[in-house]
Amino acid sequence: IMYIYAHLCCAVWVFSIGCIIYGITITDDEKSQDISETFYKRMFWILFGVAVNVLAPVFLELIYNVIALATEDDHYTHHNHAKYKNLSGIVYSPNYNISFCGLEKCHPFDSQKYGRCYEFLENWKVISSKGKTYEPEMCPRALLMSMSKLYLLTHCYTAFTCLYLQLPFIIFPAFIFRYRVLGPMLYGTMGTIEGCCVALEKGWAINLSGGYHHARKSFGGGFCVFPDIYLAISHLKKQHSEIKKVMIIDLDAHQGNGHERDFMNDDSVYIVDFYNHDTYPLDDYAKHKISMDVLADVDDSSAKYIEKLEAALTASFANFQEVDFILYNAGSDILEGDPKGHLHVTEEDVILRDEMVFRIAFKKKVPILMVLSGGYQMVNAEVIAKSIKNLYAKFPQMIEAVSYTHLRAHETLRYLVCRLLLEKKN
Repeated sequence: IMYIYAHLCCAVWVFSIGCIIYGITITDDEKSQDISETFYKRMFWILFGVAVNVLAPVFLELIYNVIALATEDDHYTHHNHAKYKNLSGIVYSPNYNISFCGLEKCHPFDSQKYGRCYEFLENWKVISSKGKTYEPEMCPRALLMSMSKLYLLTHCYTAFTCLYLQLPFIIFPAFIFRYRVLGPMLYGTMGTIEGCCVALEKGWAINLSGGYHHARKSFGGGFCVFPDIYLAISHLKKQHSEIKKVMIIDLDAHQGNGHERDFMNDDSVYIVDFYNHDTYPLDDYAKHKISMDVLADVDDSSAKYIEKLEAALTASFANFQEVDFILYNAGSDILEGDPKGHLHVTEEDVILRDEMVFRIAFKKKVPILMVLSGGYQMVNAEVIAKSIKNLYAKFPQMIEAVSYTHLRAHETLRYLVCRLLLEKKN
């Protein structure tokens, strides 16, 4: 359905541009006594082409949404967890990487870091020796139905897409943006959604994309278009009734205002946000949802950052107990030298930061999903890969992981004995 929709968008654009060009090229009819007749004919075809270009997406989106609503409860929204058993906890697709005729190199965000991170892990034998990577499909519209339909409609217009991605206005057809830019983000969004399922099955997962924490259900911004964190947690809680309380640990250098706004009135979601208060997005309203608001000061040393993080994690788990799931937004823009984060955390402490979060998750026996989020230096991919390699080295349970939530949700006497033996072993 998505590919048919994309081709229809392309056909509509070609038809509308054809009408406009035809109108412009109409010449004066020498036999005609009324010069205004040619003028009106030109204006008709030009305005008709513009109208088709502007209004056709409205009807196409309406049809697309009706079909998506009709298929909302199909196999796309119900995952068979058996398919995750023999996989590693790494979630990755080559379709994550954004390329746009070389123009992506002019953007501050490294849109190819996902593939380069994966290559590092492959070259270091982290992935191949630890199981097969799970490759998600593109996120279907059925899983986006909780988003604003008006907001989804704006994706059909280049001006809005440029606004969300913080790009200067580029005269490109919107369907090209959807294919080359929004398409990879939909793969990343599905990686976060299914990454939650992998984490439930294995106890942990890492999506080598995602973390679009500035996007919300009704608006985008900060290079983020789809609210993957909100969608993943909502889908997780809908499909798994045992998941009651979720903690979001957002350690990107920027405030996660997207998921904070989306979960504003949801007390079952606890948000830890450790960020630079003096940079984008400066969203005071979203701050009301932050459960543990920690200042990442631009003058703090790397050691001070780690000290603050340790205190924040300890206090958060004391305040919000019996957590069922952790979604960890591991932005690497805290790395020293990052032009957007403006912080001074060393490579070693970025690695230590991730280790601390995973250590407390494993200690509390809570499934955890890590997503990559921001990072605006070419070195970020290698640092992320080093961190993942370190996690494998420090936590042997990542190779033979067990879903603690699954055991407790479906506990029989046999499961109870298995869990107690596992806890005694650890």
